[in-house]
Amino acid sequence: MIYQTEEELLYKAKQAEGRNFGEIDKSNRIENGRAKGQLGQIIEESFFGYEVNSKNEADFSDLGIELKVTPIKKNKNGSLSAKERLVLNIINYQKEVYATFETSSFWSKNQKMLILFYEWIPKLERADYKVIKAHLHTYPEEDLEIIKQDWKTIVDKVRAGMAHELSEADTNYLAACTKGANKSSLRSQPFSDEMAMQRAYSLKQSYMTALVRKEIKQEDLTRFATTSDLKNKSLFQLLQDKFHPFKGLTLEQIAEQTGLETNDKSKKFLQEFVSGLLGIRGTKLDQIEEFAKANIQLKTIRLEPDGLPKEHMSFKNIDFFEWAEENWEDSWLKNHFDETKFLFVVFDYKETKQQNPSRQLYFSGITLWNMPFHEIEGTLKNFWSDVKTIIQSGLELIPVKQKNRTIVKNNLPKPGYNGICHLRPKARDGSDKTKLPDGRLITKQAFWLDRTFVAKIINKQT
Repeated sequence: MIYQTEEELLYKAKQAEGRNFGEIDKSNRIENGRAKGQLGQIIEESFFGYEVNSKNEADFSDLGIELKVTPIKKNKNGSLSAKERLVLNIINYQKEVYATFETSSFWSKNQKMLILFYEWIPKLERADYKVIKAHLHTYPEEDLEIIKQDWKTIVDKVRAGMAHELSEADTNYLAACTKGANKSSLRSQPFSDEMAMQRAYSLKQSYMTALVRKEIKQEDLTRFATTSDLKNKSLFQLLQDKFHPFKGLTLEQIAEQTGLETNDKSKKFLQEFVSGLLGIRGTKLDQIEEFAKANIQLKTIRLEPDGLPKEHMSFKNIDFFEWAEENWEDSWLKNHFDETKFLFVVFDYKETKQQNPSRQLYFSGITLWNMPFHEIEGTLKNFWSDVKTIIQSGLELIPVKQKNRTIVKNNLPKPGYNGICHLRPKARDGSDKTKLPDGRLITKQAFWLDRTFVAKIINKQT
């Protein structure tokens, strides 16, 4: 069937809301295994009545609208989020380097999208998944400026003969995600003999989650950048502009100029500091639209006079059972650093404790960082593999007497192990333990970046 107008197409799509895939399916595709993509094919074939295809143009080509079917999930705290990134079209490295954004395969196929969201529920049969919302998506102007920058970042990397080093964290909203079953899914690239993983354009999971929050939960997210801002500067340049006037000032001086509460002992301090300096005071960080869509996570760093952070940088506690069973491609470690950008907000003590007994902090600046592809697939992957071997072989837990107490040492990687990362305790106290696969207990352990590594990142970018 040919739909004459966007309104006619959206009216039809709205009729799917509240229906499950078992009701919609007329071709028994739902019975044919659990292959990815079949739910989208059911909507194409049984609901919209057109033949499943893999053509280069948009699905509803007369209207320039691409059809996408994607899952959302309910989180433990009751919020909704996208279950995954929205994968778009395969990037043809050989052709895309000669395109402009306007003639690119991304823009030609995905300028407008009819997105059908369905709710994914663990252990529920696919036939019982329900379509929650039909949404006709066009990119807001501010988003489009960032997406144009992202597209250029991706294509410039291919033009530089570095398609094999593309990473999802290189960009903000539009990403180049791997597309293929395994490492054999390699493609040639035009300006290097190095084979590169096949990749597709995708909208990041964080971007899709922000869309779910806005369109389904009707949440208000606050922007700090305007379209005109973004036409001239990158997101990071705009962040630098906002923070630069306060560089080198003490927290007290910043408080005097801005009226901000600057009690750095407060848990809310970083949130208030960042939103205040961005000019959107009182906004929670997860309500800042650009941060939510780009999956920018904040970390505060306090530098000692020797230029090293006061502490190593901690992340989440690890699950030993999960680590022992998972593969690298599905691991939290790979995906977290592959998909996340970090905004380091840096403070400096400047003088020694003797010279600065009150430990007054100076604002030193910001750094926006993502782990490079070669470090993720090199040092980080080797670390993950080493830890997996240790867990599967059985950790060494060695009681050591120290004065009036006994501590238990282990053979997990320590600071300095590889110059980047290590595991160490992160617990309320020594009694806060977690179970190992062999049934023994160990004090809860977390993943940490070495403080010397963090110092190098800051020194490179400031």
